[in-house]
Amino acid sequence: MANGSPMKILQILPALEQGGVERGTVEIANALKKAGIENAVISSGGPMVKELEALGIPHYTLDAKSKNPFRMHFNARAIAKIARDGGFTLMHARSRAPAWSTLKASKMTGIPMLATYHGIYGTKPAFLKIPYNRVMLKGIGVIAVSGWVKRHLMETYKTPEDFITLIYRGADTDRFFPGAETKERCAEFRESLGITEDKTLIVLPGRLTALKGQEILLDAIGMMKTKNIACLFVGSDQGRKEYSARLRDIASKLPEETQVVFLERSSNMPLVYASGDIIVSASTVPESFGRVITEAQACGAITIATAHGGACETIRDGETGFLVPPGDAKALAAKLDEVVALPETEKEEIRKRSAESARENFSTRKMCEATIGLYKKIHEV
Repeated sequence: MANGSPMKILQILPALEQGGVERGTVEIANALKKAGIENAVISSGGPMVKELEALGIPHYTLDAKSKNPFRMHFNARAIAKIARDGGFTLMHARSRAPAWSTLKASKMTGIPMLATYHGIYGTKPAFLKIPYNRVMLKGIGVIAVSGWVKRHLMETYKTPEDFITLIYRGADTDRFFPGAETKERCAEFRESLGITEDKTLIVLPGRLTALKGQEILLDAIGMMKTKNIACLFVGSDQGRKEYSARLRDIASKLPEETQVVFLERSSNMPLVYASGDIIVSASTVPESFGRVITEAQACGAITIATAHGGACETIRDGETGFLVPPGDAKALAAKLDEVVALPETEKEEIRKRSAESARENFSTRKMCEATIGLYKKIHEV
């Protein structure tokens, strides 16, 4: 690829709403900017475009999330023009629909395409889904965001191991770190929610959907031997009113001293993590990575997660957090009781190990360094 022209990166994703894919895109764009490497982003827009604008990084608005074949064909021509006219040397696709357009643009321009496999896509019906998903593997290489995703690519699509680069997602350890929030601020936050200091606060961050396991956590709290519990859900129902109502109904039937609070969003997640006694990820389906876990760990929080997907890599059970069987409210209740009863000295050791693990293995800095390193390797070929 090296032909004397400077490396210039174009990232393409469906939209710049809130989410892990979007956050990673902005983080890479910022790291490239700091490294003096020109880059730009294509998406259908969203609130996070403002972050790119604040960084002085160009954004091109295109209906990149569309799965309409005619729109995807139009997108391919538009991406090809942007890439060619802008002198970009690599196109990085971060989702399937834009990847189809980017692949076609790559063939039109000769500019290579790299893809990131952020999640495990459905494979049924196989005759439709497998070929559609495989577009992520038709470029010059693919990034897997966890070892679990890497194994999935090798087993499901027979992808050669040397075609895959494992680069873990990361927590921004400049923002998420022990002591990021004071005890006074945490007390004020709890008070603003009506949660008294004497309650053990269990926090589950994530949009309100059955996939995130809020109902399982409520069932587990109802089974706990420990009483005087407060539970905080941080996330929007995104229109899932029936599920949201069911959660509130279950919460109303818990013991009277149990408190359940719903917070639609928070702009200060370090404060949320620091204020909780235990952070829970109860996902009923495996998550490809699970950034909530690493952000909480980076803050020195005690985490409990379901033992599947990326959580099995970010948590060393009993050392940097705890793992429980997916969908098992009884096991989760027992683990919550066990963690609450731990001596404070042991809890402090877990917090220290968690923060150290996140900083050394799952930081945004490491993710950006590894990604830019891969860009340079491709550019030099």
